Amino acid sequence: MRLFFSFILLLFFQLTEAQDFNYQSLLINSNLTKNANAVVRLDEMNIHISSKTKMNIKHKRIVTVLNKFGDVATHTYRGYDLDSKLISVQALVYNQLGKQIGKFKEKDFKDVSAVDGSTLYSDSRIKYLDYTPVTYPYTMEFTYEYTNSNTGELIPAWYFLDSFYLSTEKSSISITYDDESFKPEIREANLEGLDVEKIIKSGSTSYTVKNIPALKKESLSPAFYKISPKLQIRPINFTYGGYDASIKTWQDLGKWMYTNLLNGRGELPESTINTVKSLTKEAKSDIEKAKIIYKYVQDNTRYISVQVGIGGMQPISALDVDRVKYGDCKGLSNYTMALLHAVGVKAFYTHVEAGNYKESFNKGFASLAAGNHVILAIESNDKYYWIDCTSQIHPFGFLGDFTDGRTVHVIKPDGGELVQTDSYVNEDNYQKTEAHISLSNTGVIAADVVITTKGVQYDDRFSIERKTSDDIKKHYTSYWSYINNLKINNYTLLNNRDSIVFTEKISLEATNYASVSGNRLLFMVNALNRNNAVPDRYRNRKLPLEIQRGYFDEDEFEILLPLGFEVEAMPNNTLVENEFGLYSVSYKLSEDLKNVVYKRKLLIKEGYYPKEKYKDYRDFRKKVSLTDNAKIVLVKK
Repeated sequence: MRLFFSFILLLFFQLTEAQDFNYQSLLINSNLTKNANAVVRLDEMNIHISSKTKMNIKHKRIVTVLNKFGDVATHTYRGYDLDSKLISVQALVYNQLGKQIGKFKEKDFKDVSAVDGSTLYSDSRIKYLDYTPVTYPYTMEFTYEYTNSNTGELIPAWYFLDSFYLSTEKSSISITYDDESFKPEIREANLEGLDVEKIIKSGSTSYTVKNIPALKKESLSPAFYKISPKLQIRPINFTYGGYDASIKTWQDLGKWMYTNLLNGRGELPESTINTVKSLTKEAKSDIEKAKIIYKYVQDNTRYISVQVGIGGMQPISALDVDRVKYGDCKGLSNYTMALLHAVGVKAFYTHVEAGNYKESFNKGFASLAAGNHVILAIESNDKYYWIDCTSQIHPFGFLGDFTDGRTVHVIKPDGGELVQTDSYVNEDNYQKTEAHISLSNTGVIAADVVITTKGVQYDDRFSIERKTSDDIKKHYTSYWSYINNLKINNYTLLNNRDSIVFTEKISLEATNYASVSGNRLLFMVNALNRNNAVPDRYRNRKLPLEIQRGYFDEDEFEILLPLGFEVEAMPNNTLVENEFGLYSVSYKLSEDLKNVVYKRKLLIKEGYYPKEKYKDYRDFRKKVSLTDNAKIVLVKK
């Protein structure tokens, strides 16, 4: 019997050694399966730069998927284009015992455009595997190899941990180069406390990180890219789109981009030049001219993505945009810049990392990969005014939360510079709600409401005016979803694009708002801006707290009490002020005892705080929610 078990054990080790990797999911360390939908068993990339115009990339990724939410972690896709040639692509699938149950070659992958239907043309394509698992867990091994003539197109970042609810057993990247001048610059982020092996020697740089447990997403946790362990990688001497580059600073990069991407693409037809000169001939300032040009572009063009040119980074010419009346962010920005130059206004093409999270360019890390959007900087009176030329609805000089408050790359003929876009911070994001409310003795309320918004709160609301009447009413019933039996009688919307203020006037009513109990009425005073959101509770929070957007709400309601009733009980005034903001509420009964004036202020400050502060912030929001739901008790005289 001992000989039999020895034989089985020997056979097991022989089978294990015969494979380069043990695919059995049952052997994964429990520390890696906790809070994980999938485990990245191996993520390995090898990059070889043999010349300025030749780079070879091999990538192997092995992922054990534990449940259906982990399917997306397999990453079984690879893009290619005219400069990036795919050599091979393959996928193997294993069951939980490590037995191979599927093999997919290149012919089994679907080949589709890399862009959606909003893009008119792009030479970028993707090959992807459309795999439907039979059971969980399973392990997917995905490998590919490609070459790229754009050696400036190194990966912008290598993430050792891809996302929340995903752990990593082993992740490694190796970059080899035949000439030291091809050595990229690498910056480390969030590697503290990890098992990291770093080897830097002549002709190569490599990093390996092992055993990173999954992170569970928590309420108000920072954006994943801020906390994930990663490397930022940028080439210094490279070729991109057939143009050589040697980039050490943002000024270098801006000059290279202007020379190779923008120069010569701003010509306009004489007829269009005459048109815009005629439109602006009465303008008293450059900014007045710029407003007229911006409106001209909004009225006469539309956004369509066109991913062609040098690596998809070069705008289509202003002549072409003028002819076809469409373009993407690059083309429309370049076109608007050309129109502004035609009437003597300085404007500059600007790269930005756009999105709901504010992500800025690194001042000491000039990278061609930085930025996913283009806006325009208009220079006047020693300051910049910002416009997004893809928007047909935003006012002049208003960016909104898509591109505000971040460092961007302004590209000029003599080089680039990093500049901060306008920020909408805390009190800038303002909302005031005023209302005259009448309460009947049967619990019906009727109200005339005025809501005024500025900053990001303006950005959140001004698009309401473009909705249909039915959708506008649905919007308000959703906004005040805590009011049962709500009826919107009428509304008026005013969008002041010059002062960038949006005003809403709404007339509403609701039956059974107040509760009738014998000879008493009970009603919540804050009928129109109640804050019920309380962040989740955690016994042992792991991540820092980030309040991405601050805002300031101010409310004043005059409530007419029903005839024959008087106030029996009214909440106390409240004032809370701390590092997160301010909350104040006051109630005042008129001298004739016929109405109550309710005033409320809520200021939430943006900020980044250690995890130990989370409980304090949650307690603050609990206080807000509790007080916002406070009731007044009325009794019959």
